Amino acid sequence: MSAEIINLRQARKQKQRQVNEKTADDNRRKFGRSKAERDDARRRRDELEKQVDGHKLDKPEVQPNVPDDNDTA
Repeated sequence: MSAEIINLRQARKQKQRQVNEKTADDNRRKFGRSKAERDDARRRRDELEKQVDGHKLDKPEVQPNVPDDNDTA
């Protein structure tokens, strides 16, 4: 009638792994998005970027003010 020998360090680490896995699972449910949701968000973001880029105005090119050799002040 001998009891099973348990390594307490290993048992403690195993319990911590289970707690960490439970936390990770909760976070995946809370913050995670499906691949379809990510693809949809990426597609919408790309469409909006194209729309904004299409409405940007071009900046007129400004010539630098370079003095001529003939100018005397």
